[in-house]
Amino acid sequence: MDKIKVIIWGFGAMGSGMAEMLLKKKGVEITGICDTHPDRKGKGMLSVLKANKTLLNTENIDHPGIIIKEKIEDIISPGCADVVLLATDSFTKKAYPKISYLLENKLNVISTAEEMAYPCASEPELSKQMNKIAKENGVSVLGTGINPGLIMDLLVVLMTGASIDVEHIKAERVNSLSPFGPAVMEEQGVGLTKEEFHKGVTYGSLAGHVGFNESVGMITDAIGWKLSSKVKQTQEPIISPVPRKTKYIEVEAGNVAGCSMNGYGYVDGKLKVEMVHPQQIEPETEGTDTGDYVTIKGTPIINLSIKPEVPGGIGTIAMCVNMIPQIINASPGLKTMLDLPVPRAIMGDMRDRIEL
Repeated sequence: MDKIKVIIWGFGAMGSGMAEMLLKKKGVEITGICDTHPDRKGKGMLSVLKANKTLLNTENIDHPGIIIKEKIEDIISPGCADVVLLATDSFTKKAYPKISYLLENKLNVISTAEEMAYPCASEPELSKQMNKIAKENGVSVLGTGINPGLIMDLLVVLMTGASIDVEHIKAERVNSLSPFGPAVMEEQGVGLTKEEFHKGVTYGSLAGHVGFNESVGMITDAIGWKLSSKVKQTQEPIISPVPRKTKYIEVEAGNVAGCSMNGYGYVDGKLKVEMVHPQQIEPETEGTDTGDYVTIKGTPIINLSIKPEVPGGIGTIAMCVNMIPQIINASPGLKTMLDLPVPRAIMGDMRDRIEL
């Protein structure tokens, strides 16, 4: 078969990382890129990657030149792609117009939007609409990433497979925000003063971590628990005692370096699922060790520890690219990570994973 054709919509930290990964894979080619940023639109893909120092060596890249287009309509045409990697939004409501447009053009979609990892948790009606549109057009849509999508939900569900019964679940992720771009920094309040952070929380302008509803919903639905109330959340600033700097932002000492959030899922009025998630830029500057942890109380007691963390940026990029065969092979409709074969690295030709 011909190479698998991929369009990338959103060419920031995640989208450009996906391009770099795809350029190193066999049996796949990028056929279009859409981005509205003035520093990227109208420029060549390879030149942007090289300028961003994400792709230092282009000599061995066998790929036709791709010009980044500002309008997706200038890219979409019959047969233009097998799948679109959508790396633009965090919320289902904001991503929905883009997703519905792609589905109506008979394109499979993989979205990095956090709420899309389990969209029925926050947007049940839009989920029904996406499922309907996808089925009508014979294609599929999936939301995934490192978290939500894998670490604090699918991995937890996987570990419960060794349980006779479950009493309580705790998922903890202590991670670095450093690989992520300006959109994530803004959502987390990185760089703000403490007062600005609390004002943002009060007025709802700081999203913090988006995904507790989705992760808790995925876990409870998977094992058959019925939530008795909405997932409760807390949100506090992580104040840096020292200056910090990443590729995308600088933080002065005394300002916000990240956000610490907790989530709580109740079943029959009892706390059953607990989420602990402090994340900040350059956590090592003040001696914070990153890691991912799962504790399942039941029969047996299960403790899983991953140190340091599975890197969020690389992990999200890899999850989206590695799920391309699964979404192409899937039956039409809205899918979650519970519906598809487990993710795995693609070390051979990606076409070998496609079911003809």
